[in-house]
Amino acid sequence: MTTTRTHPRRANRQRTRTAAPSPVPDLVIGKPALPGQVVLVLQGGGALGAYQVGVYQALHEAGIEPDWVIGTSIGAINAALISGNRPEDRLARLNEFWHRVEQQWPVTGLFDWFGLGNFLPNFNTVARGIPAFFKPNQLAIGGGKAEVGVESASYYSTAPLRETLNDLVDFDYLCQCKTRLTVGAVNACSGHMRYFDNRHEPLNADHVMASGALPPAFGAIRIDGEPYWDGGIYSNTPIEAVLDDKPRRDSLIFAVNVWHQTGPEPASIWQVMSRQKDIQYASRADSHIARQKQIHRLRHVIRELYQQVPRNRQTDAKVKELASWGCGTTMHVAHLLAPRVDGEDHTKDIDFTSAGIHARRSAGYADTMRMVERSPWKTATVDPMEGVIEHV
Repeated sequence: MTTTRTHPRRANRQRTRTAAPSPVPDLVIGKPALPGQVVLVLQGGGALGAYQVGVYQALHEAGIEPDWVIGTSIGAINAALISGNRPEDRLARLNEFWHRVEQQWPVTGLFDWFGLGNFLPNFNTVARGIPAFFKPNQLAIGGGKAEVGVESASYYSTAPLRETLNDLVDFDYLCQCKTRLTVGAVNACSGHMRYFDNRHEPLNADHVMASGALPPAFGAIRIDGEPYWDGGIYSNTPIEAVLDDKPRRDSLIFAVNVWHQTGPEPASIWQVMSRQKDIQYASRADSHIARQKQIHRLRHVIRELYQQVPRNRQTDAKVKELASWGCGTTMHVAHLLAPRVDGEDHTKDIDFTSAGIHARRSAGYADTMRMVERSPWKTATVDPMEGVIEHV
């Protein structure tokens, strides 16, 4: 039910592996009728980003390719794998990345029987890292007291991720801006959020890595001489990047969230730790949307007022300047929220087990297929004064 709230690459690349929840049928020929540009907004969340792969697969099968992908942290990595490859290669590149970071623990059920859940596989990730993603930083073993510079002041090195990205993302293709890519990172010194966009500058692995450089686990990435950390410590839900974009365009925004803003009252220290992460990284998504609804309504009001101005005054320079603050664009926001997985706890964002990745990816696929089948943006009653329409 819809709620309308007034609310390339290396020639010797190894053969890719597919771990999709269902076979990929022939791609639908032709793009479905959609209310504007298609924007895919991806939150950060480590292993929870597997949900986003299922979302993209469902859109891909439906013939819906994004015009613009915006991401933070793991969302930035998935976004680069999408935007930085031709449409026919994207799913294979996503599959390969997630195959490389997947941790094989075939006897996880035995751990469950002893009440350990994913403790052992997750502990292995903490202790040894993930070969295609990050590895322990030898400089941090001594306790981190030595001054090593902001790039190395971390528990892990993300040098393996640079190699993985350069292998799986065609940055030459990305810089052609066939599909727009925006990744968010925060300046470690100024504390200001910055969105790196291939529409405005060439992007490379550094920009993607900066968006996922979550301290103190990962060291900052230096760009233009400045150190940057994971944008999620400032805003993990980068939907404002599209809602504040200029010039504004009618859009269908798939907002893919992996953290839950609301949840039950925690009753144990582990539940408290899990709930704290949800609240922190959900990043006030609802309040961001509420603010943007108000702003876009005012833009529509300004446009309406301008139309009431006598024609002989509409050409006045001051009137035209004031009218430029108005617009008539409509943003349809289709919300997709990753469900909680049975047995997950505060370590869910490092649950790179085969079972965890498959469960979350399958959920993203199923949720998106249902959303596309309903296509609520086709049937929603839209108040002409509303600029942001939500669908859940």
